[in-house]
Amino acid sequence: MSTAAVTAARPGQVLADLLPASRVRDIALVLGGAALTGLAAQIAVPVPGTPVPVTGQTFAALLVGTTLGTRRGVSALAVYALAGLAGVPWFADGTSGLGVSFGYILGMILASAAVGALARRGADRSVLRTAGAMLLGEAIIYAVGVPYLAYAADISASAAIAAGLTPFLIGDALKAILAMGLLPTAWKLVKR
Repeated sequence: MSTAAVTAARPGQVLADLLPASRVRDIALVLGGAALTGLAAQIAVPVPGTPVPVTGQTFAALLVGTTLGTRRGVSALAVYALAGLAGVPWFADGTSGLGVSFGYILGMILASAAVGALARRGADRSVLRTAGAMLLGEAIIYAVGVPYLAYAADISASAAIAAGLTPFLIGDALKAILAMGLLPTAWKLVKR
């Protein structure tokens, strides 16, 4: 992207705001965010003892929320969820519809709202603030996903925590570290 196509960064902006504003831009960003999340969900590694795989889906959802902001991020994740419910096979492992892990997708919608709002306040421009935003986003995803897993799989809360939270903590820490490098670096590049 040329620097002429990018407007100067101002407080209260997210990375997507640096592109020339238009309704077409917003629609393309929302659809692109949904597609990115669907593609990232196909990077799925089964975890023994749990019906929930490790995926790139949560990282993509948090990245979408942060770079697009609350309104577009929530819209992108809602399109992703609704299309998956309608039969598009782009949930983890090429699935669609309601499953035991659908609560995580609902949590991703809420998390994208939170990280998008934080990004508007500059949380994506420094390493430590980005880490905090990503960890908060992950906590929101688990706050919805784990209870939903317990309900949908008809297991106890402790079993849901063991199957739907504990095995993923290290991977989520790695995703936060990746975001800590990506987002502040992107801001530094556009400020040139």
